[in-house]
Amino acid sequence: MTDKPLITTALQTSAFDPEARADPYPRLKAMQEQCPVFRDDVMMAWFLTRYADVKAVANDRTLWRHPINGEEGSFSRRLLEPGLDEETQRRSGSILFLDDPHHARVRQPLMKAFYARVAQMKTGIEAVIADVFERLGRPDRFDLMAAVAIPVPILAIARILGVEEARYREFRDWSEGVILGLTTLRTPAQTERMEAAREAVYDYFITLMQARRAEPRDDLISDLVRLQAEGAQLSDDEIAINLIALLVGGNLTTSDLIGNGVRLLLTHPEELAKLKADPSLAGAAVEEVLRFESPVDITARIASHDMEVGGCPVTQRQTLMISLRAANRDPSMFEKPDCFNITRKHAPHVAFGGGAHICIGAPLARIEAAAAFREIFARFPKLRLANEELRWRSLPFFRGLEALWVETGV
Repeated sequence: MTDKPLITTALQTSAFDPEARADPYPRLKAMQEQCPVFRDDVMMAWFLTRYADVKAVANDRTLWRHPINGEEGSFSRRLLEPGLDEETQRRSGSILFLDDPHHARVRQPLMKAFYARVAQMKTGIEAVIADVFERLGRPDRFDLMAAVAIPVPILAIARILGVEEARYREFRDWSEGVILGLTTLRTPAQTERMEAAREAVYDYFITLMQARRAEPRDDLISDLVRLQAEGAQLSDDEIAINLIALLVGGNLTTSDLIGNGVRLLLTHPEELAKLKADPSLAGAAVEEVLRFESPVDITARIASHDMEVGGCPVTQRQTLMISLRAANRDPSMFEKPDCFNITRKHAPHVAFGGGAHICIGAPLARIEAAAAFREIFARFPKLRLANEELRWRSLPFFRGLEALWVETGV
């Protein structure tokens, strides 16, 4: 047991709370031990922290995802687009929130085209990373987030989509603006930036689709408009919205995966020594980073029927917030869960969620992070943390660093 006080809302385990921003694990551990199925009256949701409950809910394909199904007043419904009728809400939006049949209709052709491009991009990722490091040069010290972790995922998805290199800077600015839509806790200025970025990138994708119909190229957007012409039931609006979702979800979380991973390796020299001795362990290192310090705190489902979770009664339309972060440190599943070990043998983490809504960008994130780890420590074998205070970003339910200053020893 722990003497840490129980929380009153899941927000107190997120970056919204300064103490949890610095270290969310003591509070998550306390909840897991004392109240693993917790009714959060602030968010109007159930908060689950045990691995077994989290895994079961994430994989249950009978549960709803769309926030329109949530009970009135719940945080889920705050994610709805204002001014749209119910049917438009149910069939519009990204695959992050759609339910079947619309989820399957949109996700299947998108996934088919995207995964094919990711498979082709394996060598391209290494070229992207090499280009990023070439531009970086050989500095004595640098911010790894700004110089490597942020640009690598953005440049990679830009190449997959077919964005012109001259637009990369705009593309990055739009991405960082649209990311603000992942939280309802925004300032008016942030909301204004988000709306402007969303409109700009949406218009850009619509224009690019029209251009690819007239002159197809070797990119994902050409693939999607071709599938559309061959009969895939995708509107231009649905393609554009889901391209934005790929852009946002892939960039933010993969940047954090790279940044969190480099910090962990530098603060665990015995694990870094394993990786340096055997670079083929990069993939295993990615999986342990995902388990130990995953970029995403939670995902959610909505009860489609009255049910029981962990011995607690859940009624239809109630939201189930599942703590991926807590589940990945559950001692009932992981031996020594608070130890970072890149050669861990049994690590079925849930960092990418599960079920029908498992993260579509997971294969690309894994490739990017593994390649980044190999290249970073090959180029800078003496890399070490600089004497700078670590500042974790304050975006709720995501965990990543604002900056990660390192010294190269060159």
